Amino acid sequence: MIDGKPFRQVGAIRRGGIVCVADHASNLVPADIVLGIPGSLMQQHIALDIGVEGVADRLARRHGIPAFIATISRLVCDFHREESDPAVVPTSSDGHLVPGNIGADVESRLAQYYRPYHAALSEWVSECQPDLVVAVHSFTPELQSGGEPRPWQVGLLYNDDDRASRHAIRLFAEEGLTVGDNQPYSGKDLNVTMNRHAEARGIPYLTVEIRQDQITEEAGQARWAALLADVANRVALALE
Repeated sequence: MIDGKPFRQVGAIRRGGIVCVADHASNLVPADIVLGIPGSLMQQHIALDIGVEGVADRLARRHGIPAFIATISRLVCDFHREESDPAVVPTSSDGHLVPGNIGADVESRLAQYYRPYHAALSEWVSECQPDLVVAVHSFTPELQSGGEPRPWQVGLLYNDDDRASRHAIRLFAEEGLTVGDNQPYSGKDLNVTMNRHAEARGIPYLTVEIRQDQITEEAGQARWAALLADVANRVALALE
C-alpha cells in the first residue's frame, strides 16, 4: 500500500479524455493479515490480475491515460465485488482454500480497504470528468478447477451500456485478435466498479479482459498498453 492507502494514482488529473482503472493489479497482503496459503499461489491469478499493473502504469506514463491502481490483493478484499457478496473477502478461489479468510472480520476489511478505495475512486472520477473509462483486467487461459480452455485473447465486458464495447470489439478484431463479447465473464453478472463509477454517471467505459499469457512479460505489457491506448482513443473519437 502507498501511505496506508489501498490505491495509487499515476498521471496528472485533467478534465475529459480517457482514464484507466485497475482493481486487481496487486498481490500485496498487509503485514497484519495472514491468508494461510502457499507463497506460490500469491503469484497466480487467484491473487491478482497478472500483468495488469504493468499495462496500467504504461498507459499512464507513456500514453497519457491517468490510472487509478489498487495496491492490495483481491484475496484481502476484492474491490470488484459488491459489499454484500461473500466473495468480497473470498474463502476460496479456483479450487484453492484461503484459510485465513474463514471467519475473517469482513466489516473491518470493508472499512479499511474497500470503502476508502471506492470513495477515492469516486472523487477521482468526479475530478477527471472523463469521456471514457478503461477498466483493465486479465484472465487465466484455463481455470485449474476445470472448464474449457479460453480461446479469446481479449474480451470486452459490459452491463447495460455497450456503446464503447461495440466499437472496441470491432477494432480489436480488425487487429486479427480473437475477441470475447462478454467473455470469459459476463458484465451482466460482474461489472461492479464500472456499474458504480461509469454506468451510474452515464460515462462510456471499456472493461477489458486480456488473457494473461499475452501480458506476463514486460514486452507484452508494453505492446498491449500501446494497443489499448490506440483502441481507446479511437473509441473515444467514435463516441463524440
